Amino acid sequence: MSGQLFISLLNPGIGLLFATAFFLLWLNRRERYVAYAAGAYLATAIAFLIQDVAPVMPMELQRLPANMGFIATGALFAAAIIDRYRLPVPWRAMGVVAAISLTIFTWFLLGNPSIPARIYAISVGAGAIALMVVYALAPIDKPHLIDKLLFWVAALSAANLIIRPVVILTFSGGFDNYVGFQQSIYWTTVQFSQAMVSIVAAISLMVAVAIDMIAELRREADDDQLSGLLNRRGFEGAAGAALRRCIDEGRPAALLIADLDHFKRINDTHGHAVGDAIIAAFGAHVLSCSPAEAVAGRIGGEEFAILYPGAGVEAGRLLAEAVRTGLQAACGDRIPAKLCPTASIGLAVGIPGEGLSKLMRDADQALYEAKRTGRNRVRTFTPTVVPPAAIAG
Repeated sequence: MSGQLFISLLNPGIGLLFATAFFLLWLNRRERYVAYAAGAYLATAIAFLIQDVAPVMPMELQRLPANMGFIATGALFAAAIIDRYRLPVPWRAMGVVAAISLTIFTWFLLGNPSIPARIYAISVGAGAIALMVVYALAPIDKPHLIDKLLFWVAALSAANLIIRPVVILTFSGGFDNYVGFQQSIYWTTVQFSQAMVSIVAAISLMVAVAIDMIAELRREADDDQLSGLLNRRGFEGAAGAALRRCIDEGRPAALLIADLDHFKRINDTHGHAVGDAIIAAFGAHVLSCSPAEAVAGRIGGEEFAILYPGAGVEAGRLLAEAVRTGLQAACGDRIPAKLCPTASIGLAVGIPGEGLSKLMRDADQALYEAKRTGRNRVRTFTPTVVPPAAIAG
C-alpha cells in the first residue's frame, strides 16, 4: 500500500469505524441524534471513498456525489448536536444552503471549471451549516463540560471550513488539475484536519451519549413512575440541595407533607386500580399547582412531600390549600363518582440553618395534628414555647 493510498483511506476508515460505533449505540438507545451521527460518519466515509478511491468519471463527475456527501455529513452532524438538546433542527435552512452550495459547485465543475471556486463553494456551505449549530446552542445553558465542548467543536469546525481554504489558497495559489490538487498542501491539510475534527467530534458526542444514559438511569432510580414525582431517595437528594441553597442565601423554606385519607380503605373497597388512579392524579395535581422551584416527591405509599424554597407560612399555606382542595377535581372521571378522596397536610417552615430531617419531623407532627382533628385539612407546625420560669427552674 502506497503512502498516498494510505492517506486516502484514513478518513473513510475513521468514518466507517464511527458510523458502526454510533449504529451500535443506536441499537441500544433509540435516540434520533445518535442515528443522525451514524449517518453523518457513513456519509463522510462514502464521500471520501468517491473523492479519492473511486474510478475517475468523464468530466470529473464523481466530484459531485462526493461533495454532496460532504454537505450531507455537515447537515447530519449538525442535526445530531442540535437534536440532542431537543431543539428544532433547521432542515429547511440547511437544505437551502446545501442547494446553493452544490449549484455553485456544479457551475464551476461543468460550466466554468475552477477548482478553487469549487473548494470555496463547498467549504463555505459546510461552514455555514456548522454556524447553525453555534447559533442554536449559543443561548442555552451548558451545565456540563461536554456541552461547552460540543459548542466549541461546532465553532472550530466552522472556522476551519471557512478560514482555512482562504488562508491556504491565498498563499499556495490555485490548481490547474486534480493531480496537483491531490498532491497539494491544501488537500493534505484537509485530510488530516478532517480526521482530527472527526475524532474529536465523535468522542465528544459519545461522551454526551454516555452522560445522557447516566442521567436517564439516575432519573429512573430517583423517579416514582406511578405519581410522576420523585421517589423518597430522589426527593431527599433534591430537597436537601434546595434547602442548602436557601440556607446559603438566608431564605426560609416551607415543607408540606400530605397524606391521602383512608387510603387503605379505598384500596380494600374499590381495588388497587382505583387507588393507583388517585395516586397518579394527585401526583399530576401536585406538579400542576406547585411553583417551578418547588421539589415534590412521593415519599411513601400514600404520603407526599413538597419543599417550597423561599416560602414563609402564608405562601406555604396557600400552596397547601390549593393542593388539598383540588384533589377531587384532579381525579375527574378516573375514579367512581361516589368516591371523594381527601388529603391531610402538615406544614412546617424552616428558618435558615435547619436541615431537612428537622423540617420533615416538624411537618410530620403538623400532619399528625391534621389527622387527629378530623382529616381533610391543613395544620401548621407550631413550636412548643417553654416558659422562662421552667427554663430557670
